[in-house]
Amino acid sequence: MTHKTSSLLASLALTISGTASAQDNAKAQPEKPLEELPALTVQEQKTANARPVTTYENPISNLDFDPRVDMQSRNMAEAQGDLSIRGGIFENTGIQVGGATLMDPQTGHYSTELPIAPEMLSEPRIHTGADNALRGFNSSVGTISYGWSKIIEQGSATLGAGDHNLNFQRLHNSWTSPYGDSEDWTWGTELETSRSESDGTIPFGDHDFDRVTGRVQLVGPNSQTDLFAGYQSKFFGWPELYAAPYGSNETENVKTRLFALNHLQSYGDRSTLEATAYHRRHDDHYVFNRSSPNKNFVHETKVSSVGLSGLHAIDDQLAINYTMQITEDEIESTALEQGNFTSRTYYKLSVLPEYRKDLNNRQSITFKGGASFDDSNRDGSKVSPIAEISRLTDEGQGNWTRTYLSYAQTTQVVGYTAIGGRTTGLFASNPDLAREISKNLEFGYQLKRKDWSLDGAIFYRWDDNLVDWTYDSNSTSARSAKNVDIETYGIEIIAIRHWDNFDAIASYSYLRKDEDYNKASVDASFYALNFPEHRLTLGLIYNPNDLFQIRVDNEWREQHENLLREGPDQLTYSHLAASYYPAQIEDLEVFVAFDKPWDEDFQDIPGTPGRGDQFSLGATYRW
Repeated sequence: MTHKTSSLLASLALTISGTASAQDNAKAQPEKPLEELPALTVQEQKTANARPVTTYENPISNLDFDPRVDMQSRNMAEAQGDLSIRGGIFENTGIQVGGATLMDPQTGHYSTELPIAPEMLSEPRIHTGADNALRGFNSSVGTISYGWSKIIEQGSATLGAGDHNLNFQRLHNSWTSPYGDSEDWTWGTELETSRSESDGTIPFGDHDFDRVTGRVQLVGPNSQTDLFAGYQSKFFGWPELYAAPYGSNETENVKTRLFALNHLQSYGDRSTLEATAYHRRHDDHYVFNRSSPNKNFVHETKVSSVGLSGLHAIDDQLAINYTMQITEDEIESTALEQGNFTSRTYYKLSVLPEYRKDLNNRQSITFKGGASFDDSNRDGSKVSPIAEISRLTDEGQGNWTRTYLSYAQTTQVVGYTAIGGRTTGLFASNPDLAREISKNLEFGYQLKRKDWSLDGAIFYRWDDNLVDWTYDSNSTSARSAKNVDIETYGIEIIAIRHWDNFDAIASYSYLRKDEDYNKASVDASFYALNFPEHRLTLGLIYNPNDLFQIRVDNEWREQHENLLREGPDQLTYSHLAASYYPAQIEDLEVFVAFDKPWDEDFQDIPGTPGRGDQFSLGATYRW
């Protein structure tokens, strides 16, 4: 049944480098005792809840509680959610679908605009350190990577409502069939439409969302090809959405169109490749004062890209990991036209050979060493080293341990909002901002057993010329873009335990930063210094019987002190949900959910009000 979740939290490991991003979806190969484990990256759901409380399902829903990701949202995550990893900022985090990163060249605020139904994607993998250096594209700290799922013939319809005049609806259906007379080939189609609206959890926090998506898929014995088209329209409001601390009631009206073609291929004993091409068009109309709307901030960006990634195995011990992406963009804007340029072409090539040395029939050591090359037609190029050594012990019956030490360098260039020509006004840009360089040194340990797992990492990252948005009490601008050099020290620990009818996932992370703005006038940081010094998460899934399921996500954090933050620096945040599956109607689920029941006043973004509590209920019928 759909509510059985014994496999959801079966295993957990931090992201490592050295396996092709397509490998988890490729045709399974026979297990080899000393093979470098092909799926140490996380594939199962990492939070208790998958369905949000305030709108329809989105690929980024409930990343608030993911132990590997820090979500800083305005209104709600599905409205405008900034994703940061390991204390980075939103522009340091990439969103990858298939073999290419979906860039938003204006600002990383819109990189989470994914007009894709969640059923069409795998659970996200989080790439950091050496793995991000290999696979990431213009994302110097981390990448959230989704694969295209295999279509399963199914369907569902959802109706829901809640307080604050919330209502939402979803319809999803997919079909599969043999391709011609072949027994090895199948084709499928998948369609989905969703909408939601509400008055918002605080005054002037209303929203009105719509999404339509569809894809066609062809699956062979060693391949999967997907052709996708999606459209999403979102209107939402929020006090001091971006221009805190000026007390304005602001709105956003965004429309995103995405067309993608993806091909996944496995060949040989363990070789894979994935090729992706996409075109993304994003329109945004930002209004500073909703009672006096104007067209001062209207933007349209267009991005076209091709990407290729994979692993080519030369023999049982030697292999080459590789990624390549070329991206072209352009922007038309009523606010950013004064910049030095309004189009750019980006290039990246990464090559990471690996060699495995078998110590005995249970233990092996893998050496990886290579580099990435980043360039654009507007900026200077940069070559960055990547290196990792790891030791794997296979203890049989699915039990293993792994330790690793890695060093990697990554670089990126910033978006048009930061490098535009406006040095005054609400958002003061800086056309002289330099290429960002990030270096990461990391030691990690991973332990997997049948019913539990433990994963930990200690890392030290130093960022040169990181671009931050800052506040200066003597400036007339709401925020200004400035370079900053930062050293970040971090610890991550994640544990999972599975029982017959109960699953639990817990995590703890610690971050410390030393910053230097190079004598620039800065009173507060909106992003680079907006991070949790201590963060705990706890997710629980309880199945008392076949009729009920209870899901709870919790987070506690102690945020770094910030001059602009109004209210507490500590937060206790929960998402409570329960489902009932009546025996009389086998495919019906009735659900209730409560978001933020403790009604904290914590501000995710300093100066921007946090969201209030939301209750919702509904029903989903599946076929």
